Amino acid sequence: MNQKYKFLIIFGVFTFFYFIPFNNLAVPQPMVESLLMAQEYAREHVLLCLIPAFFIAGAIANFISQENVIKYFGAKTNKFISYSIASISGTILAVCSCTVLPLFAGIYKRGAGIGPATAFLYSGPAINILAIILTARVLGFELGIARAIGAIIFSIIIGLLMHFIFYKDEQKIQTRQASVADTSSEKEGRTLKKIIFYFATMIGILVFANWGQDDSIEIWQMIYNFKWLITGILLVILIWMLIKWFSKEELIHWTNSSWDFALQILPLLLGGVLVAGLLLGRPGSEGLIPKIWIENLVGGNSLWSNLFASVVGALMYFATLTEIPILQGLLGAGMNKGPALALLLAGPALSLPNMLVIRSIIGTKKTIVFIVLVITMATFSGMLFGYFF
Repeated sequence: MNQKYKFLIIFGVFTFFYFIPFNNLAVPQPMVESLLMAQEYAREHVLLCLIPAFFIAGAIANFISQENVIKYFGAKTNKFISYSIASISGTILAVCSCTVLPLFAGIYKRGAGIGPATAFLYSGPAINILAIILTARVLGFELGIARAIGAIIFSIIIGLLMHFIFYKDEQKIQTRQASVADTSSEKEGRTLKKIIFYFATMIGILVFANWGQDDSIEIWQMIYNFKWLITGILLVILIWMLIKWFSKEELIHWTNSSWDFALQILPLLLGGVLVAGLLLGRPGSEGLIPKIWIENLVGGNSLWSNLFASVVGALMYFATLTEIPILQGLLGAGMNKGPALALLLAGPALSLPNMLVIRSIIGTKKTIVFIVLVITMATFSGMLFGYFF
């Protein structure tokens, strides 16, 4: 299909979900929840989260040398360096489980080993500094600390296990990559400092454009009040860099790569969001699965209640920070703190839309192993936490 028609179809679907007043439709409530979740996603995540993420992913594919990706994230890289970088990335990015996907795809396709790449995939949405602070303030200090420590440890352990489980596959991939000539911009004379500044500016736009409001933290609220000014300044700087540092041909390749990521990821995300909304509803609402079932099943600290919380958290889509008021309501309804932590460790890092896209990037087998590792570790971490607290 012609690229022009693909763009028109995506634009038409986006416009449909963005503007149609689904609340006024005379259809069953679960279907309304499905459509409203897709609308919420279109309005709050596509323009400010995913589009900047697609451009960053396209830039990784074009302007970061394959040698440098392999140097810091490759299967043979010093584990302390690669997993340290991957595990703390979430404190910088503060993205949701869907926004991290283009970035994950970018570094993985550029040569990152499956271990560091999946450590990054987990840590990006899981180690959100504001989410951890709000968890401690709203849900209790113990849950906040457990979430922070658990997320960092999870990202490292999951990455290491993925590396060792798929070690033979990684060796074959690394051998093929070593034989591929690199045509990145660094080999064309662009300095590393310029590349770092370029990516820092784009990441800054992504972070500040999505900066959330929090009246309880003065410095955080002050940044929120000026977030559009900061974003605008960064955007002007980015435009200046694109004009001064990049050729027209490079910009065309960058745009094409970003578009390829969008074509791969957006349809799967939309389908996953619609299904997740139909089954579980939006935060605070109800889909086909009644909320009372969930509340009744997570009241204790058994293996089943923690596993159930992990699986529900893994399937449900959480926009950044929405998991906190949801858990506040569930804890008030009798949810045990063990399953609460299990949901916090599995939920932000996974979702049904997220799983569909991960499968398209790394394949079914690796995706299943990644999901099982997250759910299993979240389940037993919840049980351990619930036992002591």
